Amino acid sequence: MASDAILCRGLKKYYADVKAVDGLDLSVAAGECFGLLGPNGAGKTTTIEILEGLTPADSGEVEVLGMTWRRDERALRERIGISLQETQLTEKLTVLETLRLFRSFYRNGHDPDELLRDLSLDEKRDARVGKLSGGQRQRLAAACALVGDPDILFLDEPTTGLDPQSRLQLWDVVQRFRQKGGTVLLTTHYMEEAERLCDRVAIIDHGHLIALGTPAELIGKLDAPHIIEFTSEPRLSEDIWKTLPGCHGMTAKNGSWMLRVDSLADAVPKLLATIEEQGSKLVTLSTHAATLEDLFVSLTGRELRDA
Repeated sequence: MASDAILCRGLKKYYADVKAVDGLDLSVAAGECFGLLGPNGAGKTTTIEILEGLTPADSGEVEVLGMTWRRDERALRERIGISLQETQLTEKLTVLETLRLFRSFYRNGHDPDELLRDLSLDEKRDARVGKLSGGQRQRLAAACALVGDPDILFLDEPTTGLDPQSRLQLWDVVQRFRQKGGTVLLTTHYMEEAERLCDRVAIIDHGHLIALGTPAELIGKLDAPHIIEFTSEPRLSEDIWKTLPGCHGMTAKNGSWMLRVDSLADAVPKLLATIEEQGSKLVTLSTHAATLEDLFVSLTGRELRDA
């Protein structure tokens, strides 16, 4: 318990008939980067807003750094940093003015000029916020979350809509914060982001926890290191996977089939032969190493990026 930076038990939040969070139990260790994964509407943002003290839970217990929002709100605000899905900043202020404003909210914290250099924003220090690119705005939002020198950094889908270079820059910010002993809780639907940054991830759907572990442990639950996705006309029956060597199951995915196999060299030729034997025509075929996305599809039949 003492090593848990974030702890929640039996967390519930309902909106009319919608169960946004439905009895969630989670713990995040101090110094850990923990990811919440799931499609839009899974309950990720509601969960993180409750843990941040922005939204009250209907029921359940929440502890952050051994404190509760009910008793210790002021003390907790001094020790956490928050970057929302979309941070609304005053567009007519300059980058430096914005960061100095956020620094004034805390008793202690980082020097704004030093933080701008660390986040590669120094050359934009005198630019107005309204003139920044999307990636620069996201880095400024991260700087505002870091300026109070927090123990915990909450990031809600921090790289959504960013180009690859901006995404890598924000990943670097997170990794440097971790190197200094900080704890990170992030929500994302980018699997490469979770696999790159997170020590552990929780996959949630419809407010429920459906899988928890390290990225490697969760991918291992597929029982196969390779994925074959294919479509055919006419479509093959669902039990076709039983005829393929080293195949551990088959899941429907957006009109195609997803096969989990031990060896591509063994399974692909047999699959092609079977399609021909049954009088079907191969339309599409692709292969890749198993990912967290594949685990989610196998558990729910949906993709993590589904609306």
